[in-house]
Amino acid sequence: MAINNSYLMVLFGGSYDPASSAALTNLVTKKAQPTAPWSTSAQATAPKPDALVRAALGGRAFVNEDAAQLDVKGASADYRKLFALYQGLESLNALANRASVKGLSTTDLALTQKRFASGLAEIGSYLGKAEFDALRMVQGTSSSTSKTTAGVPRDSSNSITGPIHEGALDTPVKAFEGDTRFNITIKVPVGLSTQTTAVPIDLSDMGSTPRTMDSVTSFINGKLEAAGFQTRIGRDQIKAEPKVIQVAGKPVTLPAGPDRWALAIRGTSTETVGFTASETSDAVYVVQSAGAPATTVTTTVNGVSTTKTTVPATTINQILKFQSDGGTAAQPAGGNVGETQWVDGRISQEKMPEGVTAVRASAVGPDGSLWIVGDVTSGGTSQPIKGVQDVALMKYDSAGRLVATRTLGAASTASGYAIAIDDNGDVAVAGSVTGSLNTSSTDAGKTGDVANVADSFVTVFNKDGEEQWTQRRGARAADEATSVSFGGDGLVYIGGRSKSAIPGSVSVGGWDGYVQAFKAGEPYPTAGIVSKAIGQSQFGTGGDDSVDAMTIDGSNLYTAGVEDGHAVVRRFTLDTAGVPTLASTRDLGAISGEIAGIAVGNGKVILTGTSRDSGLAAGTTTTAHSGGKDVFVAAISTDLTAAGTDRLSWYGDAGDDTAADVKVHDGKVWITGIADRDPAAKDTDPTKAYLTRLDPLTGAVEYTRTWSGDGDQAKPMTLAVASGGASVLDRLGLPQGEIDQSDSKKLTDATSLRVGDRFYITPANGGRAQAVTIDAKDTLATLARKISVASGGKLKVTVASEGGAVTGKDGETTTTTGGVQRLSIMAKDGKTGAILTAGETGRDALMGLGLSAGYVGLAAADTSVKTFGLDLPGNLTLNNAAAITAAGEKLQGALKVIRDAYRGLAPQDATASASGPVPAYLTNQLANYRAALARLTG
Repeated sequence: MAINNSYLMVLFGGSYDPASSAALTNLVTKKAQPTAPWSTSAQATAPKPDALVRAALGGRAFVNEDAAQLDVKGASADYRKLFALYQGLESLNALANRASVKGLSTTDLALTQKRFASGLAEIGSYLGKAEFDALRMVQGTSSSTSKTTAGVPRDSSNSITGPIHEGALDTPVKAFEGDTRFNITIKVPVGLSTQTTAVPIDLSDMGSTPRTMDSVTSFINGKLEAAGFQTRIGRDQIKAEPKVIQVAGKPVTLPAGPDRWALAIRGTSTETVGFTASETSDAVYVVQSAGAPATTVTTTVNGVSTTKTTVPATTINQILKFQSDGGTAAQPAGGNVGETQWVDGRISQEKMPEGVTAVRASAVGPDGSLWIVGDVTSGGTSQPIKGVQDVALMKYDSAGRLVATRTLGAASTASGYAIAIDDNGDVAVAGSVTGSLNTSSTDAGKTGDVANVADSFVTVFNKDGEEQWTQRRGARAADEATSVSFGGDGLVYIGGRSKSAIPGSVSVGGWDGYVQAFKAGEPYPTAGIVSKAIGQSQFGTGGDDSVDAMTIDGSNLYTAGVEDGHAVVRRFTLDTAGVPTLASTRDLGAISGEIAGIAVGNGKVILTGTSRDSGLAAGTTTTAHSGGKDVFVAAISTDLTAAGTDRLSWYGDAGDDTAADVKVHDGKVWITGIADRDPAAKDTDPTKAYLTRLDPLTGAVEYTRTWSGDGDQAKPMTLAVASGGASVLDRLGLPQGEIDQSDSKKLTDATSLRVGDRFYITPANGGRAQAVTIDAKDTLATLARKISVASGGKLKVTVASEGGAVTGKDGETTTTTGGVQRLSIMAKDGKTGAILTAGETGRDALMGLGLSAGYVGLAAADTSVKTFGLDLPGNLTLNNAAAITAAGEKLQGALKVIRDAYRGLAPQDATASASGPVPAYLTNQLANYRAALARLTG
């Protein structure tokens, strides 16, 4: 039954005015905000995820304000911007979900990844330009303080060895047993020069006194004090902690073991400390991967396969140091404290940093330092990388202490394949890079000719690890540098392969081999080092060819590679300018394997690799093929003509043997790899490693060691030989030579930043964005000044020290040494702060600094506008399952921030939009109306 409003109102003492009633209804039901795209009503007509994917893959813009629907007349333009952002994030989320679908083709996945990257960049660009009225929206975070995760090491006069003793302090230390003699060298400044004094240490002078940690350090310090030096040797405790292991796929916590103790060298800023030993032997470093891979189980239901990890991987990378059988140093009698899987002749075992995914090259410098080239997907706690994968150059002293790390600074991805060190200690690294790699301020942010295609690169560092120059030389198609060598007069040569013509050459077909020469110099004293390509040669067959190894001997450059299935050696002559010209070629026949290395020794070109018995021939065979895949060593004439003195030796067992790396030292060939593996073996089956030295002319095996690794897995990756690198100092955890007390403070050395990288600072209350650009000589201090100036004085930037060791007191100030320094950024007192915005794709300095884009300011000083941070990193990718999961989580968080911002725009009082208070007659009429309805319905 219909109820007449006027009848009800008359019945209960009121009057009914239709016009007033309509006004009241509109007042009560008027919408306060436009309907959000995530609301139930909007979702009914919103595009489905598959439609969002199709639109994104089709190239449609991710952020489109014109497509945002507002159903409230006169609503703030902020709503349109929020809704447009929300739809853009939804499209990114749909792409992330699509990338996780199993069975997606490689082409479809690549397109999805590409459009995701484009959409992420588009949203970042939009946020940098969008101007909101009632709120502040930033891509990064909103915080009162922002601190760089990138840290620059402080100078340190202290150094801690690895553990040399386990247990009570009053028990004798095994490392101090036997003939223990060495020198401590102290270098001090004298006028404009320096003076070095050797303080001899011989523990036999202690007589019958037990050689405990305290008695030995006291004895050594007495010698130092008597010589008039302030440097002291102490002990450092390494507190034992419980250890978690996996047993049958479940974590089991083991109790903490006994405490461990290390030696602590406590020097001063005026005394440079070093160590020498008179009795030495050659040392060989092997970098290996050890530990069990992940155990997985795959199930298939209704044709859909799902793989689940039941036991996580325990793989680690290690540096093993072996002592050769020559020389005068005493042979090691056992493993050091905390080491595993000891084998006769091994001196030490050191774990490499987390984040190193591959190691392909290593070499020893003239000072005995070990340099390693590795690929990294993370840069540790103080050296974040800018892209998905970067190249790291790591320097270790002879005791296995990581002294310095240099990252290439690739904006996207890079891989390191080769290393060379010259007599001055300069280091050259070569490999491939995709995306941008600034080689100077003029090409900052630029990619190769094709953005997603790999190019060759070569970078040269001085002996202190300071970058001197970088060259990126790419063809239109993919290319990569797999070898690098130093020539005379500052020349650097790279060899590799290319799918199209490198600049200045002509393509032969398929993958071609190539060599390029570079010369660097300083045009005038203050110009800086300038490098340029001076010559190249591209060669091969109509099939796939490559340069797998390269060496230089005087005016001859030799390459070795697999060309259309054959092992081929080429000789190039170098003219007075260093330009290579092909002089001779030798085909050693079909190869069913790989080339591992080439060198010149004892008047022969020595080629090493692996192959099945495929017909490889190089003169007289000294040792026959054993079956499976064996290691071969060919010694041929230097002019590459066949000679009666040419020799071919095979090494291996009935299974498959690999040659992960090879070095020729004093005319003998050192080889490491995996020994005698069943060709049908699974990845989880045990692997054994080997290290062998043989005579390339006779094939005689002079030295060999085999070993297993943790989890029954030992997979060597590289080796390097150090002349006289083993001594009594190894069991004491002490390095040969001087201890590095300082490292470069330049940001381009200490971080992944490159010259030309930048970011922007915008005042929080509006204004023009100011660029902060990285220069070659920038340090944390100079960068702090730049940031303060760019912010117009709104930001306070300080250099903060962390993790140093306390050395004493200077009045009320505690003095420290070591640790790292970072930038700390906050708003100045009473200021609203500023917004940090990422630099352009390929040259973003925020990533290299480990700073989050976003608003930095004091909430109490900026009450007029609320800031919302999406916390959406600009380097999200869909490259693997972990990256897809991370991207999805970040996107969900960003979508929530948009919803929060929408709620933040809502009026505090829904009636606030009416002009003035509700009239009294309407209030009374509403009360009567409600009373009538209540009585009617009982």
